[in-house]
Amino acid sequence: MAGQMPPPEPVMDNEPHDLRARNKQATREAISTAALRLALEQGPQGLKLVRVTDIASAAGVAPRTYNNYFSSREEAICAFQADQARRLGRALRSRPADEPLAQAITAATIDVFTNPEPDRAGLAMIMSTPELQGEALKAFTMAEEPLAVAITERVGDDPQSDLSAHVLAAAVAGAVRVAGRHWLSTTNPPSFADVLRDALRRILPTRPADDR
Repeated sequence: MAGQMPPPEPVMDNEPHDLRARNKQATREAISTAALRLALEQGPQGLKLVRVTDIASAAGVAPRTYNNYFSSREEAICAFQADQARRLGRALRSRPADEPLAQAITAATIDVFTNPEPDRAGLAMIMSTPELQGEALKAFTMAEEPLAVAITERVGDDPQSDLSAHVLAAAVAGAVRVAGRHWLSTTNPPSFADVLRDALRRILPTRPADDR
């Protein structure tokens, strides 16, 4: 009808939620980046010298905000690695359904862990500090289950494939850690993507019958 007001635009309820999620993730990343930077600046014993108030100040947040996100310095420093590991299952689900399993896992893993390429100094500190090694290992262990579920969805849901998926997920997580150590120990190494791809090639199924 002429002159009638147009209907109101639909309210996108998910937009505020998405914005809040992005803001929370940005705060989490800022705190984690500040924690790792301060630890590196302090030298070999840097982890013990970094205080929560220092991290919060460097990240531009209140100490209470820091405590809302992290329960320890170790958890804060390893947050980036933990977030990467938890994204791996989602990354595999985003691969084309008809892509061979080994190719899909490799592409997803390379995308998650090499974009951007790891910071060598930060990764070296994490892998050489026992407290940080334990925190990083915990993050990878927690990520194995969603990765195994994503693998099972691709190969079929039965007891045998479920076991194989969990074994494969653990192997992939292990390959990422080993690739990181090898990359750090190599003088003038190739890109981490090349090292990681080589590590994955050694544990992923390659027979056509396995690449379902």
